Amino acid sequence: MDWYKEVVLNKYAEFAGRAHRAEYWNFFLVNVVIYLALTAVEGLVGIGGALSGLYGLAVLVPGIAAAVRRLHDTGRSGWWVLLALVPVLGTLALLVLLALEGEPGANAYGDGPAQLTT
Repeated sequence: MDWYKEVVLNKYAEFAGRAHRAEYWNFFLVNVVIYLALTAVEGLVGIGGALSGLYGLAVLVPGIAAAVRRLHDTGRSGWWVLLALVPVLGTLALLVLLALEGEPGANAYGDGPAQLTT
């Protein structure tokens, strides 16, 4: 949960720097779990997609910022996140780029990210 809090609270709109693979994917996992829980609650209560929609808007900027920092860790520009705009293939290509191992040591985007302990 520390990964999630770090991305959402401390690095809300921080696009500079690098994000370790574990930081990004743990944030992503917690996001999916929260979204699924909200969707289940909406289904039980019968309120449509109001809660999950609001949650999606709330984590949109931190999610993009985390993806940009993750791309920086692999030595790529944050503009590669725009691959997600290409239906299906672009999203798959972006997922592959986000899953690649980061460059060891410093690169053009800063020093290697410090790993958080959980």
